[in-house]
Amino acid sequence: MADAYTVALTLLSAREWSEAQLRTRLKRRQLDADDIDAAVEKLKADGTLNDRRVAMAVGRMESAIKGRGRARAIQKIRQAGIDSDTADDAVREVFQDIDEEALLDQAIERKLRGKTSKELDDKGKARIVRALAGQGFRVDAILRRLKLPPSR
Repeated sequence: MADAYTVALTLLSAREWSEAQLRTRLKRRQLDADDIDAAVEKLKADGTLNDRRVAMAVGRMESAIKGRGRARAIQKIRQAGIDSDTADDAVREVFQDIDEEALLDQAIERKLRGKTSKELDDKGKARIVRALAGQGFRVDAILRRLKLPPSR
């Protein structure tokens, strides 16, 4: 049976994992808890395992590649087992270089599929607002862009 450090290096050679994700995968392989702790500490010490780097990568992927908003990026980073402070810092840094209004406009265009917001009935408008909010955009920004009155 392979030791925890070797298995961890093999996993990390395929893609970036957060510390929590790596620990979960090592535990699934029924490796000794002390070996897992030692391997993780060694990987953190040499910089191979870095939650901040993972948070930045997830934030960039969610925003620039998938076109999602700030809240969705934070949610995905937290799902990776990364603490809130690191997630917030990473998203703040990633979104410094991104025009969130343009990102929202692109998402709205995809959802409208060539129509204008005036052509939609109330049910269609509500569907688009829910979908965009689920993608991590602020509801007030969505309503402002769609030129809809704020809900009470």
